[in-house]
Amino acid sequence: MSAVESPPPSLEARIHGLLPVLSPAQARIAAEVLRDPAAVASSTIGQLAERCGTSLPSVTRFCLALGLSGYAELRLTLAAESGRTSPSWERGTGSEVGPDDSLDDVLRTLLRTDTRALEDTVAGLDVGALGRAAAAISDARRIDLYAVAGSAAVAEDLRLRLHRIGRAASTWSDVHTALASSALLGAGDVAVGISHSGETLEVLEPLTRSGRQGATTVAVTNYPRSPLAEVADIVLVTSARDVTLRTGGLSGRHAQMLVLDALYLGVAQRDYALAEQAFDATADAVAAHRRHP
Repeated sequence: MSAVESPPPSLEARIHGLLPVLSPAQARIAAEVLRDPAAVASSTIGQLAERCGTSLPSVTRFCLALGLSGYAELRLTLAAESGRTSPSWERGTGSEVGPDDSLDDVLRTLLRTDTRALEDTVAGLDVGALGRAAAAISDARRIDLYAVAGSAAVAEDLRLRLHRIGRAASTWSDVHTALASSALLGAGDVAVGISHSGETLEVLEPLTRSGRQGATTVAVTNYPRSPLAEVADIVLVTSARDVTLRTGGLSGRHAQMLVLDALYLGVAQRDYALAEQAFDATADAVAAHRRHP
């Protein structure tokens, strides 16, 4: 039976992934596309350029940055996506929570945002890169994970999962100890940096040093052109959106956990018998500490 192919990532997800590196003119175009995609789909390139106070070449460069052939393809893609009953375009970007929203509205907004984050992450994830990362971790002499704040909890979850299948890893959330650990890495080792923004220096610095030492470096970030992605050998991109008052919130961590869970299972699959044996042994070790009726 052939595998079911995931749909491509939404245009909205691709735009948000590029926002940090767009020029001011292109950022204005992006904001207009996100604000009213249906209107842009029915506009000429000249009309859009005029509304955004920019030039025709800037609109074209914006389209090319999204991986599109030009403005015609942008209009076609927007018409297709904005015409669907997709949560992606509901209530603007579907990620705003106002002071007068009911808790029911808040829950529905969170559900739409988180569900779309997971869908777009799966659609946009480079499965080949995921496989290379799993192979590198499976064969690694040493595995170091770098993350801070909310991403640190995700890194710790991966560490515990890897430990359960016999793959010892270390998590480092303090920049001093992270840099010290990275200085001891080398060929045959793997360093994983996890940062939603891809700009966190406490993650960027040790991952950069790890790469200079010869380790294979893996970045997990929401922005494919972020500094963290630029220094990594392998980049795994999430596609999460922030909700009002929730910057870098759970939707980002949910997407990170989805990617890292797939990475963990990819590692386990490479030596399934050993992973199953280690998992059973660790489960048996704690079995007596579960309360039974």
